Amino acid sequence: MNKIGITTTIPAEIVFAAGGAPVDLNNVFITDIKRSEYVEQAEVEGFPRTICGWIKGMYSACLDHKIPKVIAVTGGDCSNTHVLMEIYRMRGVETIPFNYPYGRSRESMESELTLLRDSLGASEETSEQWRVRLNRIRRKLDIVDRMTWQDGKVSGFENHFLLVSSSDFDGNPDSFEEKIDRFIGEAQRRPEIDAPVRLGMIGIPPIMEGLHQFMEESGAYCVYNEVARQFTMPFGGESLAEQYLAYTYPYQIGPRIDDIRAEIERRNIDGIVHYVQSFCHRQMEDLIFREKMDIPILTIEGDAPRAIDARTKIRLESFIRMIAQRKGAAV
Repeated sequence: MNKIGITTTIPAEIVFAAGGAPVDLNNVFITDIKRSEYVEQAEVEGFPRTICGWIKGMYSACLDHKIPKVIAVTGGDCSNTHVLMEIYRMRGVETIPFNYPYGRSRESMESELTLLRDSLGASEETSEQWRVRLNRIRRKLDIVDRMTWQDGKVSGFENHFLLVSSSDFDGNPDSFEEKIDRFIGEAQRRPEIDAPVRLGMIGIPPIMEGLHQFMEESGAYCVYNEVARQFTMPFGGESLAEQYLAYTYPYQIGPRIDDIRAEIERRNIDGIVHYVQSFCHRQMEDLIFREKMDIPILTIEGDAPRAIDARTKIRLESFIRMIAQRKGAAV
């Protein structure tokens, strides 16, 4: 299948229906051993230092992996994507825009899905067939999620890594489903993770390395990865339009906060870590989260793919210790 890059979660069903293989450029970038070089290479070519590291990493990863076509989300994600599309075109990469309608109307979403299908040459019937196929895998990812917050069998990082991969299903749903099946079977045999503090992670997926692992080393268990879970389309829907309208991340923040609150209660979460990316407009959402949510929140900022730094470690340790003391637990 022809590889088609994506800048964030889009209706992957349409890409598969067109005979393509979606490739999440974020995942390609962050899992590549050259991820730090990718950021540096973009800056060498002229990207400003004050541009998000994810944008620079995606740019270089796309060219290095020779991805010929990219679907770029121009509404509901990063405003920098507009110019990134222009630079891709200048480098010979074909680009296709996809927009999450701000008003969240059914009519607007149907229009965007039609435009994407027409651009890729996919039929509505085949796209819906793929929705049913991929939702079978998404239900298995829900099992992985429940094995995290309910059973204590899956680490916070494993939860994040597997759920976030549902943006493109590793480009091959069959092998991805087999991987999930093997993982579930292996994880079921593990002892339960026992930690005195239960944390949730909200905000964009962290570029910082070792964040989840350090939480567990410090006596906390991350039982909720907000955006990674949203990538799995947990609310479902009877059509692609319903499914991608229920996806909270690209729209107004109110429904997203409602979902976070519900998960905090359901998962018995003690505190929230809000990860923000340097030079990202979503940093401003921190103000809203703090006003609207009655739970301890620690905001952590990262800029490039590097190991968690000493200052962040100290802040996390203090946050976890504070929550543990409130609960009368030891860490």
